[in-house]
Formats: sequence, structure tokens, C-alpha cells
Amino acid sequence: MPKILRIINRFNLGGPTYNAAYLTRYMPSHYETMLLGGMKDETEDSSQFIVENLGITPVVIDEMQREINLKRDYAAFKQIKKIIQDFKPDIVHTHASKPGALGRWAAHQMGVKVIVHTFHGHVFHSYFNPAKTKFYKHLERKLASVSTRIIAISEKQKQELSEEHKICEAGKIEVIPLGFDLDRFQKGIAKKREVFREEFSLQKDDVAVSIVGRLVPIKNHELFFDAIKWVIPRLDKRIKGFVVGDGESRIHLEHYCRKIGLSFSDNSDDNVDIYFTSWVKNVDYVNAGSDIIALTSKNEGTPVSLIEAQASDTPIVSTRVGGIEDVVISGKTALLSHLDRPDQFFENLLKLSDNKSMRDTFGEQGWSFVKDKFHYKRLVNDVTKFYDKLLV
Repeated sequence: MPKILRIINRFNLGGPTYNAAYLTRYMPSHYETMLLGGMKDETEDSSQFIVENLGITPVVIDEMQREINLKRDYAAFKQIKKIIQDFKPDIVHTHASKPGALGRWAAHQMGVKVIVHTFHGHVFHSYFNPAKTKFYKHLERKLASVSTRIIAISEKQKQELSEEHKICEAGKIEVIPLGFDLDRFQKGIAKKREVFREEFSLQKDDVAVSIVGRLVPIKNHELFFDAIKWVIPRLDKRIKGFVVGDGESRIHLEHYCRKIGLSFSDNSDDNVDIYFTSWVKNVDYVNAGSDIIALTSKNEGTPVSLIEAQASDTPIVSTRVGGIEDVVISGKTALLSHLDRPDQFFENLLKLSDNKSMRDTFGEQGWSFVKDKFHYKRLVNDVTKFYDKLLV
């Protein structure tokens, strides 16, 4: 029975945890999988409930954390080597950057037959200064050289990795989109909408616009607030913004709201422009209650929030970055704008906010697009075939 050691960055809410969990739980019985991960950041909500609900008991390495720390990282590296020595995996499959570095190098040193890495996103633009970006590219090229194969989660990402950033040749990269349990987003949409909107005292014609994700600079929430501010006087109905998530930028973003004159609160009883809800585990209620899901990122891999929005029949307004064009249908499920054209984002938000018929049409087309393409059963099937081929 082939053994897989699957290593993710940390147990926080997001695509890597969901996909690692599904691949651990639902791989065919002829594979044995151990799931290994690091500690979540204190500003993030835990995703332990995801693996627990699937009956998985992961191994947690406390020293493997988000921030670079040579002492902790080396301790985590040694632990991974020890686990490889004891478990004797046929495949080590890493997900995201920190485990991708520690896990792949440990697997290489221990002589593991097959080493696979999934890029859930990348940090090659909009994250760091040019010197640090150059360092990370050099590191990823070295790690790619000891990897059997690389998985990109979209065709756009494959093109960026191979042609733009020269991480490795295109022939070494397999495209396998993410997969999720999307069926729950189709269940009880009307009731969920009623519950969400009642909690925030939203009137029938109020337009609720939600943005879901970590509050960090790369997510560019300032554009979201600027757009809400611009739309308010141009719309003949109320528009309310919902910031779902938390992170290091929370205080800065509250200051920014004050600066541009938006009222805000974390109390659903208050009548304000912006609600900071923090993390919400039942995001299907948020999607059902929202009229629009927004995304303003400067860089993205495959944003889970947009896949889940379409599974909830909710239209999207987003920047056109990273792999987003592989996740939505531009002009049919989403209105997209270039990152350097905030005015375009403003206009798109106004257009969708002011046109319920367009929102309904976009929403109706979302489910048919994502239900098979991004379902976890398709993910498991694709990865199983991929592994089978590598182990021949």
C-alpha cells in the first residue's frame, strides 16, 4: 500500500486546509495518508473543525508557523525528517510555501521517491520588495529542481510559474484545480438569506456586499471601502458592506474607514455602512444573505470565496488578478476590473448593485459553472490518477 505524507502550511480557514483534508479522507483505500500541518497564526480562525468533522487526526508541528524564524523553522525541518524516517512515505506532497520549502527539502534529503508540491498561490508579486521577491524566486527554482512534479491550480498560474517567473519548465507542471464540498451552499438558500438579513436588520431592497478573507495588505480592502463610499450617493437604495474575516490589518482598516467617512461596527444591531463580522464558519449564510460578493486582491491563486459565492447563486465583483479568470466567467457570473483601474471596479459595483435582474442572471449561471469543475470528488479523482501515474 503506497503511503502519502501530506504537509500543509497551517490549520487556518482556506483552500489548502479544505483540499488537504478531502485528499486525506477520500483517497482510494489502496493509499495510506498522514496529514501534517503547522500552527495557525493568532489572527486567523482555526480550521481544526474541518479535519475533525472528516474524522481525521492530523499531526501538528508547533514550530512550523507562518512567519520566518530560523530557529523554529530548523526545528520543524528536523521533525519532518524524523516523521519521514518513521512513516517511510512513497510520496511527500506539500501545499503552500512554508511546508513546500521545509517538506520538499526534507524529502529530498531522505531520498523519498516522489516529491510533489502544490502552489495554492505565489508570492512573486505584490507581497515583498524586489530583493526579497528575487530571493523567493531563486529558492522556488531550487526546490522545483528537487521536485518530481509541480501542481498549479489554474492554467493562468501554470503560465505565470513557467513563463513569467521561470520557476520550472511547463512540462513539469500539472494543472489540477481545487475541489470543495459545494453542495451545502445550494441547500436552504432562501432560509439562510432570511436569517442573515434579519440579524443585520437589512431591508428588502438593501444591497449587501460582502468581502471574505484575511485582513492583510495583499487583499487590498481599501479598494472595497473606496467603492462603497463612491456608490452610496449614486444608488437610490441603501448599500451595506460586510467584512468577513480578521487579520493584522484590522486596526488599519478601521482607521481607513474613519478617514474616508464610512461608519462601521462589529455589532449587528448598529445601523452603519460597514460591518466587521470577524470570521464566520457558516459562510454559506453570508453568501446567501449577500447580494454581491466582492474581491479586491492584488494577487490571488484560486480564491475560495468566489467559488463558494457561485455555488450560492451570488454574483461577483472582483479585480482581474492571478487565477481569477479561471474561477469565474467574466461577464456571466462576475464583473472584473483591472487592478490599476479602481474607477472600473467602482462602476462595476454600481452597475450590479443597481440592477437586480443582472444579479439574478449572474447568480443563476454560477452553480452550473462550479458544481463539477470545483467539486472535491473531481479533485480526488484527478489526484488519484496523478499519483498512480507517478508511482508506475
